[in-house]
Amino acid sequence: MRTVDDEQATVGDLASIVEQDPGLASRILSVANSPALRRGRELKSLDTCLVALGTRLVHSLATCLSIQRLFDRNPNLDATDIADFWSHSLLVGELARGVAELAEYPHPDEAYLSGLLHDIGELILLSAIGEPYRRFLINSAENPQLLAEEVQLFGTTHADVGGWLIDHWGLNSVLADGTAFHHASAAQILTATALPQMVWIAQALSANMDDSPEFGVVVNGSSLKLERSALFAERDRAIQRTRQIAEALGITVADEFPKRHHAAAAPPQPAQSSAAEEDMAALVGGMAMLQPLQQDLFQLGSDTEVLLALRESARILFELPKVAILLANDKGDALSGEKVGAQPELFRQLSIPLAASRSLAAAAVIERQVRTSFEQTEALPLLDLQLARALGTEGLLCIPMLARSRVIGVMVCGLSEKQYGRLQRRIPWLANFGKIAAISLDAVLEAGRHRQQVEEELTHQFTRHARQIVHEAGNPLGIIKSYLKILERKLPEDGVRQELTVLTEEIDRVANIVGHMTHALKGSAESTSLDLVAVLNDFLVLYADTLFNTKGIRIETVLPQAELPVRINRDSLKQIVLNLWKNASEALVAGKYVKVSVSDNIIHDGAGYVQLRVDDNGPGMPEETIQSLYRPKPISDTAQRGLGLSVVGSLAKKEGVLITCRSQIGAGTSIALLIPKGGAPVAGQPA
Repeated sequence: MRTVDDEQATVGDLASIVEQDPGLASRILSVANSPALRRGRELKSLDTCLVALGTRLVHSLATCLSIQRLFDRNPNLDATDIADFWSHSLLVGELARGVAELAEYPHPDEAYLSGLLHDIGELILLSAIGEPYRRFLINSAENPQLLAEEVQLFGTTHADVGGWLIDHWGLNSVLADGTAFHHASAAQILTATALPQMVWIAQALSANMDDSPEFGVVVNGSSLKLERSALFAERDRAIQRTRQIAEALGITVADEFPKRHHAAAAPPQPAQSSAAEEDMAALVGGMAMLQPLQQDLFQLGSDTEVLLALRESARILFELPKVAILLANDKGDALSGEKVGAQPELFRQLSIPLAASRSLAAAAVIERQVRTSFEQTEALPLLDLQLARALGTEGLLCIPMLARSRVIGVMVCGLSEKQYGRLQRRIPWLANFGKIAAISLDAVLEAGRHRQQVEEELTHQFTRHARQIVHEAGNPLGIIKSYLKILERKLPEDGVRQELTVLTEEIDRVANIVGHMTHALKGSAESTSLDLVAVLNDFLVLYADTLFNTKGIRIETVLPQAELPVRINRDSLKQIVLNLWKNASEALVAGKYVKVSVSDNIIHDGAGYVQLRVDDNGPGMPEETIQSLYRPKPISDTAQRGLGLSVVGSLAKKEGVLITCRSQIGAGTSIALLIPKGGAPVAGQPA
């Protein structure tokens, strides 16, 4: 089963394993050449048989044989019960695949496997409860209505137990659904997906429900009614195929088949188990135990979280409290602990080439199996002795972390010889633990690489577009600025020159804002001391007519005559003021007013501030818009006022400016800014 799941394994690899078990090899040959599956000439080699069956069916047969062998040696199960179970399960599997093909379901082998496993809960309950459950099955075979009493008698149903087991085996959850819902009512099954519906139909057909209603199945969102005649013809073919396959598998089919048959209890016989069967049992148990861990690891968002979870899991599941982790480098030719924290310093300094002679850690990765120092017949490399000393233990246990064909790394666990003795039988579990660790860590690392790639691509696109904008905007701004300088030299020295100076400064500010999109132009982001009154007066000269007077909006000012220094970045202050005034201009109509006032000597939490207020008697703002001051809104064409307030809020937070807003619908808005008080403006600095 492990080899079938290995993407690097070949048919030859699979055949070399099968041929080691004469019983398994003869069954594969029999099944491939059975009348139900054979196409053309007789197949005589394992390779051709495996190719003819395909990996999906080989996996299904391996699952079937695994479960059969595990339960065959259970002394609580009678041989007749086992034969009855498998003949019925093979029939439902064949029927489920036939129904899937009639419905043109894209994965008929999934339906086969789900049908094959649909009653696996019966074997679990027979094994656990024994004779009481056997008597229940005998009675329910005669009276199917008794199945409704299963949960009352035993606290659960074989359908629920089967679904639980398949979930813990780590198989597709839809397979578990087919098992869990195969005894649902006709009304309930209509709401399920295609696979459970097909298993339900197969179960119903196996029970000779000749008087059943019309069957239908939903595939890819389309409801398809299945003809009764086609279904019953498929049932006849499935019964014949089941007899042939059962014979090939060595399963005795009762004469009354497909009728279910349960015999009375037989004296239990001692079971003989091989090393391979013990290993298989350990593998199944390990899958069941580690499945919840895999689900938990996939929910973690970073490699650091996964590594911490792996260490904790090794401690809890295997009593391995000392675990270090080495990860493969980008080239995949060496192991290093440089990027892994919370482990001895020696591991963070390591870079071990992937050569088996260098260390057990490298050998475990190369050989793709768990390695331990207690199995070594030769002297350990000095590096392994160093690693054991760093972990403070007698020896090492190295678990490879391999995700498909990629080397992710290795877990180096420190342990004693006594601990190793307890873990020997759980080596398959440890190998599966390493596989789960690798897949989980690889998924997180791959997500990080993809996220970084997307971010780099988006950054590159933004930078390219921003440079185009800077270039296109820079040319006309530079031309305008040059023209203003020529105009300034031609005009007499009166008030117009002051307006041109302010206008030139505004052009520089706009160019600076645009340039910052790609950091092409540098501007000071530091807060400096400047005269708030001078900045406001300059803005009134430049924007009062454009924003207010030409629209019939009256503007009132209450500004001190003296300088009023504040500590804030000049461009940030201008952007804040311009956005507030622009918002007011867009919200007001002719006849309304805006009042700009400044107050000094404001104390808040022991610090000195200057208050700048902008009041209007306009329509007011809803709370959602006001919140843009504190929680910036996404940019949209329909929320320009909210966007302006978002800019104000962002800049104010950056500059340490406190904001309060009071607004009433139909009565106006008042926004107050508390700007940190500054010293005297820097000499020579323009206002």
